[in-house]
Formats: sequence, structure tokens, C-alpha cells
Amino acid sequence: MNFKRGLWKKNHDEYHIVENKQKNQLTQPKVTVITPVYNAEKFLRKTIESVISQTMGMENIEYILIDDGSKDASRKILLDYSNKYPTIKIVLLKYNTGTPGHPRNIGIQLAISKYICFLDADDWLEPHGLETLVKILEETGDDYVVGKTIEIQSNGSKIVGEHESYKERRSVSPYSIPNIFQHLGPRARMCRTDLLKKYQISFPKMKFAEDKQFFIDVLTFCKTISTTTATIYYLNRKDDNSLRLTNQTNIIQKTRCNLKVIRHVKSKKLDVAHEKVILNRLYEFDSISRFFNTPHFQRTKLKFIYYYLFKIVLKTTSSLNYEFSDNFIEPINGVLYELFKKKRYKDFVKLLEWNKREKVKEIIIKNELPYMVAPFLDEPLRFIPTSLYAELKEECILEDKYILHFKVYGSYVHSINEVIIRNSKNALLEYVQPITVDKEGNGKFRLDLELLEHFPPSNYSIFLRFNDYRKVNIRKLDTRTYKETFQNREYIFYQTVYSNVGLKIVKETN
Repeated sequence: MNFKRGLWKKNHDEYHIVENKQKNQLTQPKVTVITPVYNAEKFLRKTIESVISQTMGMENIEYILIDDGSKDASRKILLDYSNKYPTIKIVLLKYNTGTPGHPRNIGIQLAISKYICFLDADDWLEPHGLETLVKILEETGDDYVVGKTIEIQSNGSKIVGEHESYKERRSVSPYSIPNIFQHLGPRARMCRTDLLKKYQISFPKMKFAEDKQFFIDVLTFCKTISTTTATIYYLNRKDDNSLRLTNQTNIIQKTRCNLKVIRHVKSKKLDVAHEKVILNRLYEFDSISRFFNTPHFQRTKLKFIYYYLFKIVLKTTSSLNYEFSDNFIEPINGVLYELFKKKRYKDFVKLLEWNKREKVKEIIIKNELPYMVAPFLDEPLRFIPTSLYAELKEECILEDKYILHFKVYGSYVHSINEVIIRNSKNALLEYVQPITVDKEGNGKFRLDLELLEHFPPSNYSIFLRFNDYRKVNIRKLDTRTYKETFQNREYIFYQTVYSNVGLKIVKETN
């Protein structure tokens, strides 16, 4: 692609900033949006338009898009928008860097606004997203705020990182939010520009996990943060985007990057309680849950490569003065770790396969605590603790009301506070009702069908919410259905294929 002489404003040997024909009268924008671009012509216009249509107005937004050597029509699209909007700044890199981290770092260096947020070139923002985040930071003076991300899939949508957006929080410690160090992609979050520049926080030179390390650094330097239930960001997983770097990075490369992040966190010499929270994400979430629960591990005959890499990860735990596995959130990961230590690799693989295959697991209750039964393991590993188990005891429909009695077992019985009825394909469509559970774990849910009259005909999942953001289904052991016709619609409460309580709303036909 050839550009006319005079189109460039030289800024650095590595990149050029495109001269904007319109004079930009904006001297101090409120927020800078940074988007790295690489061969994104398929999605790019929708991404840019989502920024242009923000309710806070483009006059308050500095939009920096950094093209990382695209070979498609991305640069032409960028130049078209730059000519129309003086607050859009286009940066063209001479060579492809192979990572979105480097373009983002350039955006941070060039940013002149009070706040910074990131937007990938195939995603888009909710129209009020930036205004919502800026308003919270202005009101609180916090260093960081995060809102709701909706992942758009070909068959529906789901909430990503529900722990960080399920309720409104203001000016709290990052460490007070369970699992805050999970799901650290550059989405739905905004932070102070001066925080990044004061502590020289930048994306590391890695092809994978660069955003993980970046936001770990951000959160460790934040004194207080906020969260909001407002939808901010849409993560595009609807199209098969083979250009995503995570789809081009093999397991060895990913492990090397994760090891760099682990060593980086250990080098920070954090307070032990804080270090445990962060490292647990890296050991349990990344090195067990994400590492072994992949189709490739299940298919490959070269599992010894995974075992070898995991042993390298485990070597980094030898210098810790505490047992890292004591902090595991999911008990099954503790069992997997025990099997691995004992070199019981066949049982290790079998447990992973069983956990994925058996959607309806046998549950036994011991001393009011629930355990999954893995029948092929010997005791005591056979009985795997589960955080919470809920079982339907009685249900009926009476005077256009659905009444459900249930019993719950587990360590988090006291933390149950809500029932959620959520559309199976639209994560934003849900009804939430407060409930109470007594000391023995007995609960009652009474649903007035009239409250669901605005819900479209569809299938709905029913959950109990516990321990802040976590959810558990209510197990239904019998196959009986309960139906009620109300306002020309049929409400059917039934046993799902996973033996849980489900709801189907059907529009009656004449």
C-alpha cells in the first residue's frame, strides 16, 4: 500500500502518526481508547463506530488506533475515519510486532487523557460504556473500574468474569473481590493514566499472557477499585477468527509465557496473603484448569509433554514458604494435583475425562457436606468435596405461582442470597429474587409467574447464587413436569438433561 508524500508525521523510527487534515481543538479529553489493529477489516468498522457512538461524545474521547503492519484493508479503513474525526489518532507501525501488547504500549505513551481503556479491533462497546466508567472514577477517585462483558457466540451469549460485575462496589480493595485476578483481558475496564505512567506499567514482550501480567501489575498498584453491573463491552466470539494470537500460540509457547508471569509476580515480593491470591490464579486456573482441560490434551498421544511442562511450573513453587495447593478453589484440582504427585497419570487422565463426560455426577452427603463420587478412584480420593449442592425436595404450582422447596449442603450454605432465572441464550435476560436459607439448609422459592410476562418464549436456567457471584443448579431427581397456562403462555418447569430444575416458556397457539 502506497501513501502520498506528506501524509505522515514522523514520530519515531518504529512508527508514524498520521496527520489529521482537520485541526483538533480538543486539548484535554476525558478518556483515551486504545485499539491495536492487525488484519481486522472484517470487524474494524463496527469497532470504531461503537466508539464514535458513545453517549459521552467524541469531543471527550481521544481514540488511538495502532496498526501493526496489516496486510488487508485495515489501514485504508483507519485513514478514512481519521479524515472524518479529528479526535481519532492513527499510528502506523513499520513492521508487525506479533503481539498486541506493543501497540498498546505506544497508545499509553501517546495518551493525554485522564483515563485509559482498551478495545480490541474485533469487539465493540455498549453506547453508554465509557460514560459509565468515567462517571464512577470521577465520583470515587478510584484507580480502576470494571464493568460487565458479554461474550457473543454463534448460539447465544454469556457473561465473562461474572465475579467482577455481578454487583455494584465502590472504593474497595482489589483483594476483597473473589477471583479478581482471573479473566484479566483488556475489556470493560478503565484505569487512571497517571497510575500507569507513575509506576511505568506496560505490556511485556510476550505473544501470550501479556494482558494477564499487565493487569496483575495494575491491580497490585491500585489502592481502591470499583465494579459495576452495567454492560460495557461485547467480546466477539461469534465468528471463527483464526487470526487471534491465542489461536496461533501452541501449548509450549503459552507455558513459557505463563512461567514468565509467575516469576514476575514472585519478584514483586508482595505481601504473602496477596501473593497467594495472585499465584493461585496462575497455578490452579492457568496451570491445571486451563492447561489440562483442553481438547488437545485429551486427544494427544504426547501427554508426556504436558506432564514435563507442568513439572517445570511446579518447580517454581519450591521456594514458597507455604503449600500453594491449600489455596485451590475447586477441590477436584486438589485431587488432580495429588494424583500427579503420585505419578498416577492414568487416573489423572481418567478423572479429567470423567469430570467432563459425567454431567450428572453421583453425590453423597457426609456430615452435611456434599461429595462427588469418582468410582474408579480409591479412598479417600474417590470422594471429592464440592462447594455446594442443592436438591429439590418439593414443587407445585398454585394460583399462578410456582413454589419450590429445596435443601442445600456445603460450606457456603450461609452465603446463599438469591435465585436467578436466566435465559439460556441471552445472558442479559434474567430475573433475580432474594431468598433466605435456614441454618439447616432448607430454602423456599415462590415465583409469581406474572413477573416473567416480559420474558420471551425460550428455555431458562434456574440457579442459586452463593459466595458473592458463584452459581449452583438445583438438582431435580424425578422427571415430572409442572405446567401452568397464564396470559396465553405456558410455563413448564421440568428436569433438564443434566437433571436440574429448568423452565420453558411456550407461547400458546390457537
